[in-house]
Order: sequence, then structure tokens, then C-alpha cells
Amino acid sequence: MLSRLYAQWMVAWETALTTRDTNRIVRPLEWGEDWLGDFAQLSASEDPTSAGLSRMVAANEKIVSNSDAFFGYAVPTDFRLEDRHPHLYPTNVRPNTLKQDADVKLRAASGKLATAQFLRFTSPVATPYPENDVVNARWYPASPERQAGKPKQAMIVMPQWNADAFSHNALCEIFNRFGISCLRLSKPYHDIRRPSELERSDYAVSANIGRTLAACRQAVVDIRSCIDWLEQQGYEQFGVLGTSLGSCYAFIAAAHDPRIEVCAFNHASTWFGDVVWTGQSTRHIRAAFEQAGLSQQTVRQLFLGVSPMAFMEKFAVNPKRVLVVHATYDLTFLREFSLDVLKNFDRHHVDYVSKVLPCGHYTTGETPYKYLDGWYLGSFIYQSFKRLALQAV
Repeated sequence: MLSRLYAQWMVAWETALTTRDTNRIVRPLEWGEDWLGDFAQLSASEDPTSAGLSRMVAANEKIVSNSDAFFGYAVPTDFRLEDRHPHLYPTNVRPNTLKQDADVKLRAASGKLATAQFLRFTSPVATPYPENDVVNARWYPASPERQAGKPKQAMIVMPQWNADAFSHNALCEIFNRFGISCLRLSKPYHDIRRPSELERSDYAVSANIGRTLAACRQAVVDIRSCIDWLEQQGYEQFGVLGTSLGSCYAFIAAAHDPRIEVCAFNHASTWFGDVVWTGQSTRHIRAAFEQAGLSQQTVRQLFLGVSPMAFMEKFAVNPKRVLVVHATYDLTFLREFSLDVLKNFDRHHVDYVSKVLPCGHYTTGETPYKYLDGWYLGSFIYQSFKRLALQAV
């Protein structure tokens, strides 16, 4: 009886959190072949006026079979650290959020807000949006005292879809206490990288298939480029933490970059398209697909190239320590999808730890669940890097 009442309360709370924002927009289906270059190129015999479905399915298959090329890149040459006042860059228009944003700007203007350091460089993946193509990662270096006596260690931290610029900063400060430096990476189309025409980070995941695939490509390449910079600073051991959409990006980066030895996936799923189709936070995108007559199975095919399941074998090739956190009442990454991740990790003999939260996707960020989640993430990162340090002796 009590468990049923708790489940009903949690589902109601989760639903309220996923429906409180009123600025989600249903944008029409676009194939977006122009975002993929040669990976969506027409064959000589193809009719350019025909439906794009078959071409985009073929493009995804080509991405998977040639993923080292798709997620390959030239190392950036313009790495630099910039000092500036941090700003919130909110993605919702709720009064309390707008007030917080205004307060931060006022404190910065009056000199009451300290500046912070940000790693900046040109993304190796170019888009039509100049602001999006300058990568932004807030730099949290661990003190030399806490790093002493072990290899220099660093984490790349990627928050959830539509995260503001302050999300996950507290985690970076916790990791600093362990002697682990952090780059809190802004995903493509997020916070300072968001085009001025947008209120939300819509271009990261949308009904434009090619643009969504390209956003993942850019995110993965940006993660790998951050590791290049860290190596130039003398860092030797690396991990990545991703939440929700960030966990998808982190997984694919780790599958293609053997330097990543520690992975924390805060909510995880096997198929990108299944999350888009069934998740509460992507109902507006599903609406566009339904209007175009697509099915869940077709959407899965259209996002194959950015699905962790497509790279499971590649992920398992190099040894790494992995954490998967999932939530029992998750209405965005359904529980069955997270269990499918664990099943495939077992099948591929991945060394992983599984932790379960008694809440949902959005309620993970609410009290008391955010503290339990933080404990799972923090203790895992601490133990995993401690193990790496001992192995290096």
C-alpha cells in the first residue's frame, strides 16, 4: 500500500517538473542531410527530390561503420584560458529563475561576483553558429597540495540537456577535494554557446535529424579536445561524468577514446531514439515525428549513429571503471532502458557499478535525492581514481 502511494506521488511530482516549462516548441521534421557532409551524400543514381528517410537511415549506418572517422578530429591549436564573470544562461522563463539570473548579473556588474577561469577554443566541428563553435569549459583545477604524490587526474563533467551554466559546478568542487581537477563542459548549443534566437537548447536534440547527429558529433569531439588540452598541462589519468544527454555524449566519447578510464553515467539508455519517443521531456519532438507519420522503430533507426547501443562493443574493448546511476520512477529515461544498459554491460564483461535512486529523472535534482546521487557519484569517482593512482605506482 505504502509503496504504491509512494510510486503515485513520485510519478505526479516527476510529471509536474517535466511540464512546468511552457517554452518547448514543436518544430517540424527536417532530414538535415546538409549537417552530415559526406555521411549523407547522395549516390549518383539517387533522386534528390525523393523522401529523405532512406538516405538518413543509410547515413546512420555509415556513421556506425565509420565511427572513428565521424568522431575523429584535428587537435585544436587555439586553446586559451579566459577570466570572466560566470552567468546563469537560464533555459526557462519561470519568475524565480529570471530573478536569479538578474541577481547574478547585478552582482557581476557591481564587482561583488568573483571571476572564474574558462577554457576556450574553436571546436573542430563547425556549424553555422559562431557562438556555438567556441567551446566553453569552466576550469576547476585541484590544488597542488591535493594532487601531490599521485598522477595528475582530471574529469570532464557534462550536465543534462538544457542545463544552465551553474549546473554540476558543485560536483566539480567536490572532486577538487579529492585532488581531481575538472572541466565543466558546456554542451553544444548550451549556455554561452546557445544561439541568440533560442530560449532553450533546442538544437542539441530536435526533429532535425542531421543537426541532432551533428550536435552529438561536436560534443564528443569537444570532450576529446578537452583531454588534449589537459594532456598538454601534464595530466595523465582521465574520466568523464555525464548526466542524461551528457551521459550519451560521455559514453560515445569513451568508446572512441582509450584515454578515458573512469566513466560515470548519471541516467543511461541504450537507444537514443527510444528516449526521444517515450520520454516526458521530449514529447514535443515526438509530436513532430508523429505528425510526419514516423514510428518509434523508425526514429530508433534515424538516431542509430548517436545511440550508445551501436558502440557497445567498441566501448568494452578498453578496460575502464564504470558507474551507472538510474532511477526507479524515471519518466524520461525509462527504467527498462537503463536495465538494458546493465544487461549489455554484463554481456560484454564491462567492469561496472550500478546504483539505483528511489526517484525519477527530474526529481534527481531535488532534495533529498540530489544528495544521494552526489554521494554515489562522488564516492565512485574517488575510489576509481584512487585505484588508478595505485596502479600507476
